[in-house]
Amino acid sequence: MLLRSTYLITALSVSMLALQSPVSAQQTDKKELSHTILSDHRLDTVQRRALALLTGFNAGTSYGEIWIRDFNTFIKGSLKTHTKEEVKSMLLLFFKMQGEEGDIVDGMIDSKKAATGPGYEYRYAALAPDWAAHKNTVETDQESSLVQAVRKYIDVTGDHSILQEEIGGKTVIQRMEESLLYILKDRWAEKYGLVKGATTVDWGDVQPETGWGVRINDKTKWSVDVYDNAMYAIAIQDFLAIKPAAYKTSRDWKATEAGIKANVRKYLWVSASRKYIPHLYLDGSPFPATFNEKQLLYTGGSACAIIAGFNTPKEVAAINKQMVAAASREKHATIGITVYPPYPAELFPNMHPYVYQNGGDWTWFGGRMIQTLVEHGLVKEAVAELDPIIERVLTNKGFYEWYDVRTGAPKGSGDFRGEAGVLFDVIVTLREWAEKNR
Repeated sequence: MLLRSTYLITALSVSMLALQSPVSAQQTDKKELSHTILSDHRLDTVQRRALALLTGFNAGTSYGEIWIRDFNTFIKGSLKTHTKEEVKSMLLLFFKMQGEEGDIVDGMIDSKKAATGPGYEYRYAALAPDWAAHKNTVETDQESSLVQAVRKYIDVTGDHSILQEEIGGKTVIQRMEESLLYILKDRWAEKYGLVKGATTVDWGDVQPETGWGVRINDKTKWSVDVYDNAMYAIAIQDFLAIKPAAYKTSRDWKATEAGIKANVRKYLWVSASRKYIPHLYLDGSPFPATFNEKQLLYTGGSACAIIAGFNTPKEVAAINKQMVAAASREKHATIGITVYPPYPAELFPNMHPYVYQNGGDWTWFGGRMIQTLVEHGLVKEAVAELDPIIERVLTNKGFYEWYDVRTGAPKGSGDFRGEAGVLFDVIVTLREWAEKNR
């Protein structure tokens, strides 16, 4: 196993490292860790299986739709299995379905397959007559996800021409900015200078109360959380990174991003405990005052905050230690466990403890944390925390949506492209680091 190999290498190297200078010891340590990564053939197997799955665009076997929050996380792998024209066409579909106010839909499906009856309210557009789309209104990450996906597409292909594609009389770069402006118009908590959304678990998309939990209703409690703000900040960074020099923006987006970071630090980050509070409520909490929600650890939002650049290196290490400690309390958990401890059933009747987003284990987000650990130089930690995830994929012979931390059983969609895409990216990042330091 990779984890055991790492421990063995460390043990055998102790006496030698003790005789070397700190710089020399560090170089030797990096070389040995690089060898461990590059010689781990399990990573080849996982990456090969991931690419075999990324031949489609829908989220997985349980989903007919193409979801932008999912597609954003496996688009790099998709560009290994599809032509750039095919991938571009999927991105452009979301812009064709864009609302008049600039909002972006969640999912799109062949209009002939759109479900009937209660549930999603479908949107149709003359620019994409064969498609039906819907928007999960409790979440605030669709616009951010699409902007991020366009940045990834350009980074991989070098194709900046997508920004000048004209859709309904507007270029893609104009539509990207309109999607960012929509958040400021419709999902902005002016009091705090931060993005708002309905109350959900961390990055989740389901409200606490029973019923159709993905749509704003009379029970909705608006709040501010770190996930929505981190995703928005990343999207602004990506927009500015790919924006043509000649394109004149409608506002100072750099200042907007800086304000979000400052306000996240001011209102959501707790320096003493080195963690983010779950929610900052705008119109009252859905939970009783006797429930101490601040005791909960939100892992996915914390990982995205690190990616957004909200935290210092010391804070990143501290956050990671908290995730590892939380995972250690459940037999089959990894750092992908969504929230710990989970919400009690009586407070979150729409999703009981250890089910789905309420304490289920999602590689989809755990993998993002591992990738950013590598980028922050915490490679030993990344290797150790990836090991049980890799073993789980191989044992279950597939990429499952989430896992039960009490039994280890795979749950949800059997071929979840989000997990496959994130693991593909993690392995690429690890190997790039290893090649540089071998």
